[in-house]
Amino acid sequence: MSKVNPDILKWARESAGLSLEQAARKLSLKSTRMSGAEVLAAYEAGEKEPTHKKLLDMAKHYHRPFITFFLPEPPKSASMGEDFRRLPDTQFDENEGGAKALVRDIYIRQSLVKDALIDTEEDEVIDFVGMGNTVPAIDDACRKVKDYFNFDIGMYRSKSNAHQAFNYLREHVENRGLYVLLIGDLGSHHSSISTDVFRGFALSDPIAPFVVINHNDSKAAWSFTLLHEIIHVWLGKTGISAQSNEHQVERYCNDVASHILVSYGEVGDIYKLSQGAGDEFVSTIQREANKLNVSASLIAYRFYRDGFIAKSVWKNISAELRDLWKQSKRHKKGESSESSGNFYNTRRHRVGGALINLVRRSLHDGVLTETKAGRVLGVSPGNVAEMVGL
Repeated sequence: MSKVNPDILKWARESAGLSLEQAARKLSLKSTRMSGAEVLAAYEAGEKEPTHKKLLDMAKHYHRPFITFFLPEPPKSASMGEDFRRLPDTQFDENEGGAKALVRDIYIRQSLVKDALIDTEEDEVIDFVGMGNTVPAIDDACRKVKDYFNFDIGMYRSKSNAHQAFNYLREHVENRGLYVLLIGDLGSHHSSISTDVFRGFALSDPIAPFVVINHNDSKAAWSFTLLHEIIHVWLGKTGISAQSNEHQVERYCNDVASHILVSYGEVGDIYKLSQGAGDEFVSTIQREANKLNVSASLIAYRFYRDGFIAKSVWKNISAELRDLWKQSKRHKKGESSESSGNFYNTRRHRVGGALINLVRRSLHDGVLTETKAGRVLGVSPGNVAEMVGL
C-alpha cells in the first residue's frame, strides 16, 4: 500500500475541528519521551508513521474514509452553504467535526435523491424554493408560508402533544415536495451531535429541497426548527443553523417561524399570566407552551423579541429552561426517543414518509440499487426492503 500522506493527516484533523491536543486525547496517543500532541505533530510532519490501527482510529474520529489518508492531496470540499450559527470570529469546539461530517452525508443523500427524481422524470421544480428572496415583512411571510403549505394552526394545536403536532406539520410540508429528516448523529448514539453545534440544516435545491432537524433537541422544539429551516428554503439560502440569534438571517427565520406558531396577542396574554405567577414564572411559561404544542423557549424568545423583557432576562430564562430540559433528559435516559422502540419504526420516522415513498418507487423502477437506497435512508442495504415495505 502507498505511504500515508502527512499533509492529509493534518488536513483531516483540522477539518474535523480538532486541535493537536484534542485529537491526541481522542486517539489515546502517548509516548515515554513525547506528549500525545507531539506524537501527532510528528505524524503530520512525516517524521513518524502511524500504525494501521491508529489510522483506523483517525478515520473514525476525523469522520473520513480510511483511504483518504493515502490521497496525493486533500479532496476538494463541496460547498456546505452558509454558516448561520455564528459571527465570523466565533470558534467551535471538537464537536464541529461531527456536524461537518453530517452535512457531507446529507449532500450525498440529497444528490442520490435528486438523481432518482430526474431518472424517473419526477424532477418538478418546487416553486417555493427562493420564493421569499425579497424578504417580505414578518406578517406577510407568515401568511404566504401558511397558505403554501395549507397549514392550519387550529389543527396543529388540536393534536394531543408536540410530537403529533410536528407530524401534522411535517406531512403538510412533505406533501409540497420538501424532504424532512430527523438526524442528530453519524449512525449511532455514540456519535450524537449537540444542538449547541447543530440544530437544523436547509439544502435549498429547487428539485429536491432537504430540511434536517437534530433529533436530539426536545420534541417540543422540532416544529419551530422545521419552520425555521423552511424559511431558509423559502429565502433560497442553504446553510446550517444552531441556537443563535446573532446572524441577521437567523433572526428573520426565528421571527417568522415563531409568529406562525404564536401570535403577538397570545404572547402578551402569556406574559400577563406569567407576571402574576410569582415564583411560578417559568412553570407558567411551560404550561402555556404545552397547550400550544410549542416549546417554552419559543415563548421566552418572543417575550424578548416583542419587547416584554430585556435581552439579559431572556438569556437567563433560556438558560434555566435548558437546564430543566437536560435534567428531564437524564431522567428519561434509556427510553426510546421515538413513539416506538422498534428499529424500523424509528428509522422510518427519522427519514420521513416522502423519502420512504420515493425510495420504494425508485427500487421498483430499478433507478436505485439497494446500496444507494441504504445510503439515502441511512441503513445497511440488507435493511432497505424491510424499511420501505417491499
